[in-house]
Amino acid sequence: MTDPIYLDYNATTPVDPRVLDAMLPWLKQGYGNPSSDHVYGRRAKAAVEAARAEVAALIGAQPEEIVFTGCATEANNLAILGTARVRPGPMRCSAVEHPSVVAPMRQMGAGTIPVDTTGRVDPTQLDIAAGTVLVSVMLANNEVGTIQPVRAIADRAHTGGALMHVDAAQAAGKIPVDVDALGADLLTLAGHKFYAPKGVGALYVRFGTPIAAIQFGAGHERGLRPGTENVPHLVALGEAARIARVEQSAESARLSTLRDGLHVRLAHAIPGLVLNGHASERLPNTLNVSFPVVAGWQVLECAPGVAASTGSDCHAGQHAVSGALAAMGCDATRATGAVRLSVGRFTTGAEITEAAEALVAAWRVLAA
Repeated sequence: MTDPIYLDYNATTPVDPRVLDAMLPWLKQGYGNPSSDHVYGRRAKAAVEAARAEVAALIGAQPEEIVFTGCATEANNLAILGTARVRPGPMRCSAVEHPSVVAPMRQMGAGTIPVDTTGRVDPTQLDIAAGTVLVSVMLANNEVGTIQPVRAIADRAHTGGALMHVDAAQAAGKIPVDVDALGADLLTLAGHKFYAPKGVGALYVRFGTPIAAIQFGAGHERGLRPGTENVPHLVALGEAARIARVEQSAESARLSTLRDGLHVRLAHAIPGLVLNGHASERLPNTLNVSFPVVAGWQVLECAPGVAASTGSDCHAGQHAVSGALAAMGCDATRATGAVRLSVGRFTTGAEITEAAEALVAAWRVLAA
């Protein structure tokens, strides 16, 4: 059987063959421990530091400001809980954050920042209470792709004396990410969102930002993330960052064309199709739409030739309304009809045409 067309790049990306080629030698002969004081260790250490420099270059940081982690979830937890260890106090996050931000924020008793119907925070309505220590707002939403006005939010946070954490896991490699332009004190990256393997991420920590470790062991990663470095995955992350930095502009333009072509085909054939998220301030690869009359999961089930996600969390057959869409004020019918279609580096124009035809045909069967 032919594999379905993959339109779920926001969930994870395949490993770019160039990234795989870069990491393979470190799975074979480059097995040294970067902490070892001999040639094998020194080679591994040099590879790790080269990767750190590439990741820093992707986001306009200094290499010494990059802390490698096992994933974005770990990086988000380190940013939030590590800040709390040094500066206890109120925290706030937006209503559309990823669970890896929401859960630790909930542990800290954080308040929620509302969003508008497009999923954006309005900086002019953002009041930072006295004593607030951290504000966390993602750069781009994983479900609808909406891009937040992070710089304006960061300015409000800093005026109120708070640090600014930005979860850029979904944005890096798709749009420009610059820590100074964003005003970020802490920023999270996830390798598997830009064509590196799963199981590797990074946290940017601006020089002078007060943060403490939440795991304990040896002094790896400035003492903030103990454990022997995963050299092959870090090399992969560095190569993925290099490719993203070099190719991001051209790739974003291509992805926008594919995304918009898919939207036009669906909207032309399906009366009442609704776009979720911001019409222009959104990731170039992300299309979240609500199908009328039917549930999104039904559309995907009826179109097995397309691999995509709904706008809801599905566990053991239970289809719950997406928290992000609910926070945006979508009613239950619209939220239930949502499907997230995300294109990527290996998506072709022919696949867009085929996927659109399959989704339209599925909807027509279900809506008849």
